[in-house]
Amino acid sequence: QVQLVESGGGLVRAGGSLRLSCAASGRTFSSYAMGWFRQAPGKEREFVATIAWSGGTEYTDSVKGRFTISRDNAKNTVYLQMSSLKPEDTAVYYCATRNYGTTSQYPNDYRYWGQGTQVTVSS
Repeated sequence: QVQLVESGGGLVRAGGSLRLSCAASGRTFSSYAMGWFRQAPGKEREFVATIAWSGGTEYTDSVKGRFTISRDNAKNTVYLQMSSLKPEDTAVYYCATRNYGTTSQYPNDYRYWGQGTQVTVSS
């Protein structure tokens, strides 16, 4: 069974940085795309970033130049390095994986989800 466990969330001031980690288990990690999504109170879950099995990446426009997604296949872990954080980045951040190696920005294309980690950015 595929399991995803996020860590690294917390409280940070605007302009600060955080690195989220997502440890995967249960199948061959390197073969599948991974994604990060977030959900703020009262809002729908939204796409943040995704990385293909090949290392290709995509980002939502609001985080381009500030966030970096990466993967370490030896550690079965995907990361989200977040810099220049803004209060509007406050949300629960989820990692997810789909049954394909190619990327997608749509939550419904992802089969497995972690439990989420809270990121709070104060002004």
